[in-house]
Amino acid sequence: MKYTEDHEWLSLDGDIVTVGITEHAATALGDVVFVELPEVGTMVSKGDEVAVIESVKAASDISAPLDGEIVEVNEAIVDAPSKVNEDPLGEAWFIKIKIDDVGAVNDYMDEDAYNDHIG
Repeated sequence: MKYTEDHEWLSLDGDIVTVGITEHAATALGDVVFVELPEVGTMVSKGDEVAVIESVKAASDISAPLDGEIVEVNEAIVDAPSKVNEDPLGEAWFIKIKIDDVGAVNDYMDEDAYNDHIG
């Protein structure tokens, strides 16, 4: 897994990157009550807003970490937003992006660097 400074995690499988939020982010947000995801087929550029999360504490945006096409969204977290708090690193992933440049994933932090970042 790789991690962004905005507390997103990335998991690469071929040219598909699964994106979610870290446990640190889920804890900081508190109880998640609403998730809005993009449409499958949407083309995104790094930095584009791709999802909205609302919790009892705050609203937050998820940005695309890489350029590509949204190929899948996790409707389960739209139907049951509390899953984001229950399993942020597993079943509560947000989107899958078919990316243009697989090597760009290496621009992000590994687990040790992320732990230092939130330290």
